[in-house]
Amino acid sequence: MEETISLKEISHTLKKRWLMIISFSLIAVIISAVVSLFILTPKYQATAQFIVSTQNNGQSNQVDVNDIKTNVELINTYNVIIKSDRILNAVNEELEFTGGSSWIREKLEITNEKNSQVVNVNVNDSNQENASKLANTIVKEFKEEVPNLMNVDNVNILTEAQVVNNARPISPKPMLNLLIALILGLMLGVGTSFLLEYLDQTINSEEDINSKLDLSVLGVISHIDESDVKDSSSNSFVSKRSNSYEKKQKKTI
Repeated sequence: MEETISLKEISHTLKKRWLMIISFSLIAVIISAVVSLFILTPKYQATAQFIVSTQNNGQSNQVDVNDIKTNVELINTYNVIIKSDRILNAVNEELEFTGGSSWIREKLEITNEKNSQVVNVNVNDSNQENASKLANTIVKEFKEEVPNLMNVDNVNILTEAQVVNNARPISPKPMLNLLIALILGLMLGVGTSFLLEYLDQTINSEEDINSKLDLSVLGVISHIDESDVKDSSSNSFVSKRSNSYEKKQKKTI
């Protein structure tokens, strides 16, 4: 029984404040649309790939599994080297950017699949052409520096970043942002509705007297509008005139 009453109260609160809930949702969606479409700067991603290959000295055409395992383990070290100032400063000098290595590092993301020898060098930038130049230059500089740093030459460029016509930005994502804003608006509206209902201590019905004051209702005084009083007065006046007319008719007879 308590659960049924609770559900009724929830339904009553939602129906009572449905306009506020919808308003919160619409405001959240409008704000998200304005921010996503007019304020946030679109960012594009360019990806260049290199592969950490197994060295072959011409002694055998077979691939050694241990060499592959070693190359996979080296990738973690290579990921750190790529983001080092030695590589990024060389990239910055070649492209003549003014941001420095820290500026490039913020745009750089290194990924690779588990147990894979292929490494993805991702660069995010508001300009797709700059992102492609950065990705390709980073891979090139890294390939040139690896033999000097690690005394190995097992890095080969697999794929260069390309400028794509009509490319879609990776961020922002307006539809996703609108959906998130709608959900947050609904949650905020519902939460505010229940908070206001909880803080509202006014008594509006007989049920409120029973639940909030724990008292029994002995009687109810109905509310009378002015229109009801006027209608009642006019009906009484008509009734009196009708009775007077009937009396006169009887006297005449």
